[in-house]
Amino acid sequence: MLQHPQEQRQAKNSVALLRLSLAHCEVVIGERFAPAALQALLQRPGRDTRLLYPDVPAAPAPSVPAVTATVDAPLRLVVLDATWRKSLRMLLEHPALLALPRLSLDTPVPTRYRAIRAARRADQVSTLEATVQALAMLEGPAFDAAPLLDAFGRFVAGVAARQQQLASSGHA
Repeated sequence: MLQHPQEQRQAKNSVALLRLSLAHCEVVIGERFAPAALQALLQRPGRDTRLLYPDVPAAPAPSVPAVTATVDAPLRLVVLDATWRKSLRMLLEHPALLALPRLSLDTPVPTRYRAIRAARRADQVSTLEATVQALAMLEGPAFDAAPLLDAFGRFVAGVAARQQQLASSGHA
């Protein structure tokens, strides 16, 4: 996870739950990364790296073969955790990210996150939801997303309840 510094401080930070739930989830905080440092994060030996990000007109995905993880080359999934605008800026400012083969979600499952965070489009989902959907695509039936999504649902409900309580008490 490459997490924008402003996301780290958000009460709605879904990456915190991912970090606690996934055995191999590394979170690196930053907005701009030195090219050599970013390259070291992205290109570790023995792994194929893919960026979880849609193919968008402002930053078209490079053409590469389809994603397949093998025993010889397990997959490293890089996820940008930021608002859509900030994630696009992070992508455009880092040639190493732009050059990565992409994994895109064709039809994301509707978000549970809308109760606490606005999205401009129906296919925009939280970082947690996108990551879980990507892992389910990559791992197949071996990946049981239900416990993590259930925990996320409880997290969203709790944040929404706190927001409602603050709004009704006049502190919003």
